[in-house]
Amino acid sequence: MTRLNRDWALATALTAIALIQRVWGLAYPRGYIFDETYYAKNAFALSRYGVEVNVLNRAPEFVVHPPVGKWLIAIGIKLFGNNEFGWRISAAVIGSFSVTLMYFTARKLFNSQFLSVAASFLILVDGLHLVHSRVALLDIFLMFFIQVALLAVLYSRYWIAGFALGLACGVKWSGLYFLIAFALLVLIFDWIRYRFLGYENPIKEFLQKDFLKRTLQFIFLPLLTYMLSWSGWFFSKSGWDRHWSKNPFKSLWHYHAEILNFHTNLTEKHPYMANPWSWLIMGRPTSFFYETPNTCGVKNCSREVLALGTPLIYWSIAVAFIIVIGIWIQSRDLTAGIILTAIGAGYLPWFAFQKRTMFTFYTISFEPFLMLLLIYLLHRYFQSAKDEEQLQKRKSVAFAIGAIYLACFLYFLPIYYGQTLTYNSWYDHMWLPSWI
Repeated sequence: MTRLNRDWALATALTAIALIQRVWGLAYPRGYIFDETYYAKNAFALSRYGVEVNVLNRAPEFVVHPPVGKWLIAIGIKLFGNNEFGWRISAAVIGSFSVTLMYFTARKLFNSQFLSVAASFLILVDGLHLVHSRVALLDIFLMFFIQVALLAVLYSRYWIAGFALGLACGVKWSGLYFLIAFALLVLIFDWIRYRFLGYENPIKEFLQKDFLKRTLQFIFLPLLTYMLSWSGWFFSKSGWDRHWSKNPFKSLWHYHAEILNFHTNLTEKHPYMANPWSWLIMGRPTSFFYETPNTCGVKNCSREVLALGTPLIYWSIAVAFIIVIGIWIQSRDLTAGIILTAIGAGYLPWFAFQKRTMFTFYTISFEPFLMLLLIYLLHRYFQSAKDEEQLQKRKSVAFAIGAIYLACFLYFLPIYYGQTLTYNSWYDHMWLPSWI
């Protein structure tokens, strides 16, 4: 079996495991949980009318996120019906394919099947990723297109990257941060390439040979992709403020101004709001669902779906983040720089909006790159081995750490799947008071 075939065999097997994890009991909990009440309903309207409207009276509805993620949810509804399984299946499939992307991203960065499997394994045993893959929210789709874009950048497939980034912006506007970051990353790659080829003036060569192409790839293509995602609104008479102006582009501009106004002034207090400083340590995870059933054999029962990253993994990431930043400052290592750029695009902008209502689960958009911090350190740990015997011992250490992560994941699995527990058992899972 060739190396490429082995890679695909491993990636396919890992993706299949992810799909089983995500599809099992997907229709539970019943009913809309958390923001499904918005996105699943919007998706159903898209599946029927091509635009977000109130399905009862077809009145236009003002929505604050672009349509791409809801169109993907709508595909599941169209295939399986307007029910819990139907509106969650697209997230389950996309979350599973995220494992495939993780495998090949790690393969490109580290050129190691062992580390590629390890990277995919981290997603398989992470609770935040699992929960997002089992609810009809938008963030898993945003994460997926960002993963596609970075992998395309790593393979110099810049047209694909531009298209994927346009789709990311079409899920949530925060995709724009990644568009800017990845475009700058490509410019750095171009500068390095021309320097390597011996050109005395790399900037001049870039302007002459690549400037127009990069402009098309990272400005016009993403913009065109984003605009096309609004086709349902353009071709419908029922879109919100569709006829605000005789010029539909002016109407869309007005719509976007209202969306921007909403996001700018979103400062309402929420019991699960969390400052970005606490995200990497899971200081205040978001509860998507909670109830107190009477079906656990004792008086007090609890059932919750908590968007909690597997704690031991995330606490490791918090430490790794500091270490990798230090390594990059000292060595300007390109691989570390790529990973930190992807993380920075998803993480740093939120610190500028301290008064805004924010949630820990926003971390999912850049979570795969957080996982790559651990793989990067593992890669350096392996590289420093003096001989094959020491390398095998270090791999044994990696297996032991993986086993600990798996045990932690399995312990919290009931609150990822929303299983009924006794109240005492549920409380035992609340390691920090801020998780309640």
